[in-house]
Amino acid sequence: MRYHLSLIALLGASLLSSLGCSEADSDEVTRTSFEGTFDGLQVKLFEGQGCTEAACHGSAAAGGLILTADVAYEQLVNAPSTGSALPRVEPGERSRSYLYQKVLAAVTPDDATINGAPMPTGREPIPQELLDALRIWIYGGAPRNGTVPGTAELLGVELPPIKPMTITPLPKPDPQVGFQLEMPTWRIGAYSEREVCFASYFDVRDQVPAEVKDESGDFALVNIKHLRQDPQSHHLILNISRTEVADIHAPEFGEWSCRGGDRAGETCEPTDLSSCGAGHCSTEPVDGFACIGFGPAGAGAFRNAYPIGGAQKSQDYDQFPDGVYRRVPLHGILYWNSHAFNITDEDHMMNGRINFLFAGEARYQAKSLGRLAGSAIFRPNTAPYEREELCNTIPMPQGAHLFSLSSHTHKRGESFKIFHSDGSLLYENYLFNDPIRKRFDPPLLFDSEDAEQRSLRYCAVYNNGLNADGTLNPETVTRASRLPDSVNIPGVPGICSPVACAAGQIGAPCSGGDDNATCDSEPGAGDGLCDACAITGGESTENEMFLLIGDYYQLEEE
Repeated sequence: MRYHLSLIALLGASLLSSLGCSEADSDEVTRTSFEGTFDGLQVKLFEGQGCTEAACHGSAAAGGLILTADVAYEQLVNAPSTGSALPRVEPGERSRSYLYQKVLAAVTPDDATINGAPMPTGREPIPQELLDALRIWIYGGAPRNGTVPGTAELLGVELPPIKPMTITPLPKPDPQVGFQLEMPTWRIGAYSEREVCFASYFDVRDQVPAEVKDESGDFALVNIKHLRQDPQSHHLILNISRTEVADIHAPEFGEWSCRGGDRAGETCEPTDLSSCGAGHCSTEPVDGFACIGFGPAGAGAFRNAYPIGGAQKSQDYDQFPDGVYRRVPLHGILYWNSHAFNITDEDHMMNGRINFLFAGEARYQAKSLGRLAGSAIFRPNTAPYEREELCNTIPMPQGAHLFSLSSHTHKRGESFKIFHSDGSLLYENYLFNDPIRKRFDPPLLFDSEDAEQRSLRYCAVYNNGLNADGTLNPETVTRASRLPDSVNIPGVPGICSPVACAAGQIGAPCSGGDDNATCDSEPGAGDGLCDACAITGGESTENEMFLLIGDYYQLEEE
């Protein structure tokens, strides 16, 4: 299977003072070969846009920030800002990186929340390609070294070959504030895409304060979920199994062994949380979709297990409004559903962590829109070499207070928009692999007795192989030969039968993978390939999804 960089690339009172930054002399940016993405940003953005000049973030250290090459990384990544509670750069999270918010505010002020003036003040915003490179670097984990896919093209520079990246681990919260669940590591091979499911056991009841537990003592009341995983991730969904802990050695789970640490590979007892030392006791990762059919009979993400955390992207920070909470279990059997891709020539051990932070006040329980919109998730079916818009409408429950919206498509999803029943646009997104999360403060109230007056309509545009000028592109059309092996697993959606030519008479109709001759440019030429499919709803990045994501609450106090 082949993979494309577009999967990633598409994968004082203020931080930056009112002094602004001027453009640097051209001889400062003549270098074209760089040690990594951050080195390129240092020269092209910070130096190239004049931000390291003495009066700006050079010797003057405007806003307490110095951006000269010798200290810039330490001054930015995980460093506190002076104009916000946010860090200057938080690995993986552009919405929580104050540096990005400051430069974004000069381009699209409605999309950024900042104090003071945007960066640069009184001058033209930084070029879009540099803004995109900064965003992708942050989303890729903000590494000091190495090449983040897609940034070389945007920076217009030569960077070293892409290698797998391990993101800076998410710090564990203070036990009085929250707790962390760490995914047992698993291997993804070079040039591969894989969705897996595996189990582990956890029990944090003894470390969680009594005042944030529910009456049973088995659940915590939380209002912040923070996910950080390696940037090769497509999604990570954490489920809790309804299988009793007494059945943890059921044969359907297979063998339990240590993953990571100095006991890796050894047999372990899952309920003994010390049995693997620094590693984790888990089952062997198995290929599948959404953990359906995993574990003892009847187990699966939509049956005997249910999601408690995760996200449909590499990184996520989700905070509920004050007084809104979600119940999260404190012990049990976890099902880790991890989906990742590797476009490099090296195997990689995948890492992921989720922090749950306790609610200071718990009055209204958060509810997910995914349950209302899930029936349309696999509806995309755009014919090869066509572009179409797909829409769906869902009624909001009466009395719903909507406080967040987001979306999920795969790489052929060009845009996603959500509309209120009155026709007003509530949300739009054009980055499939890093969708924005739109928050509403105060929440939007849907309280009409007429269901049509309290509905949400959402639409996504899917492009199955058309260039901007309308010409056909066999490299971006859905291709049967490029689907991952996982689509052949029973119960996994996404397999397709070719109906159009991907070589020879590109775009001409054909009938399946054995019909290459029909696609020949002329009879007997042998240059035809029947390989192009309609978009199919499915789990891989070569398939598609159509999913509205969001949260609301109702006023019944729990």
